[in-house]
Amino acid sequence: MDVILERSHQLKQALVDFVLDAEGELAQALETYAAAQLRRGSGDSTQQDLIIDSFVTAGKVGDKSPLELFIESHPNLDQSDRNLLNSWHHSFIGLFAIANILPDGFELTNWLTDKRYIVKPNNVQTLQAISRFKVGEILLTRISPVTDNYWMFSGPYTVMGKLGKPKLAVAIGNFKENYKSNLYSDAPDLLEEAWQSVAQYHQQFVDFFGTDEITLPGYQLNKKIAEFQEAITEKRFAEAGIDTSKSLAEVAEAAGIGDEEIKAAAQEFGADSNVVSQMLNSKSGNSKMVMPKVDLPAELKKAEQVTALSHPHWGQMFLPTYNKVQTILSAEDWQSVQGAEKLVRYYLEDKSINAFIWHRLAQQYPTQLENVLRTLLQRPEFSLESDLDTLLQEFNKPLEPELPEIASVPIHLHNLFQEALGEVSKSKPKSKGQKKPAKGFQ
Repeated sequence: MDVILERSHQLKQALVDFVLDAEGELAQALETYAAAQLRRGSGDSTQQDLIIDSFVTAGKVGDKSPLELFIESHPNLDQSDRNLLNSWHHSFIGLFAIANILPDGFELTNWLTDKRYIVKPNNVQTLQAISRFKVGEILLTRISPVTDNYWMFSGPYTVMGKLGKPKLAVAIGNFKENYKSNLYSDAPDLLEEAWQSVAQYHQQFVDFFGTDEITLPGYQLNKKIAEFQEAITEKRFAEAGIDTSKSLAEVAEAAGIGDEEIKAAAQEFGADSNVVSQMLNSKSGNSKMVMPKVDLPAELKKAEQVTALSHPHWGQMFLPTYNKVQTILSAEDWQSVQGAEKLVRYYLEDKSINAFIWHRLAQQYPTQLENVLRTLLQRPEFSLESDLDTLLQEFNKPLEPELPEIASVPIHLHNLFQEALGEVSKSKPKSKGQKKPAKGFQ
């Protein structure tokens, strides 16, 4: 093990000890950071160690990171140590596949961004522990830069073994859920593109519906969303110069692609060969190329009223109770509305009701909402203007949006999920019941 790796281990241990031994503002910041992170995960020892490892570089104490405070408190560090420590601000957690085994480490591929890294352990114990790893296995871990050429394992790791595409898709979906802010940590260009896609989808929503808020019976909204999705597909095909009035076979013939090539490609993604044949043989102008139908969940389709809200950063939300909340806030005596208190508490406690929804209600019903919260929370001095954000944080609601589900994903992830769905559909017997919509990162 080279000298810089050994030094990395010494500095990292000193940094962690500095944080764990701290008192006052730094200790309080760690406690707050850990509490927020633990709400999202399992809370096991591995996750707790990952939280500490993440906090030392990504946490904040005022406007400084714990790492910066450590450097300030050790003025005798030489410049090479300072440079190494500061480089750890680029540390990140990822879901990695072992692409190659090296004498002193591994070549890893970050599944989220398809980027490759040479990663080495910085101590003998870890080197011995990971000697059993095999090519193709999946690791959940954090890595930190050491030189321009290689990185080190920063914190603990979880070995998931070799995963088939369906299980890998689930693992990536779980990563997205638990580490949403780390999806594209090493690829800011992908992150920017994903956020741009959310804003674009919002604009398409407003262009189609003429508003950013629409309320309809669930079954009608489901039909409208399907029409909206088809309109987006038509627009994309038009931008690509594809005539959607033609059948798949006609488009393929114009492109010089044979039927067998299309069948083979479609079946790679799990498409039924009989369905593909029907599409190819249909010369009707009604046989349009469209994306798979997008359905709302069954409980929303059955709902009496569902409100769809759209925002360029928060994405799309579908709420079967939004009009009921509006009724509560419009009533002269809100407590006379059946179930009012229970519903308002649900809006406070349920994580699906985000800060954007609360700010929207505050903008539309400022006086009424303030009175409701004063009574419900028994806080007569509560001020919507000055106290709402504090209240939302009290109920664990982030004030800034995380990347929504509708955001675009890199092509390699899209392909993985399509292939995973194909494998699942092949392995499951067909049933008369309706298939549930796939969950996860897509």
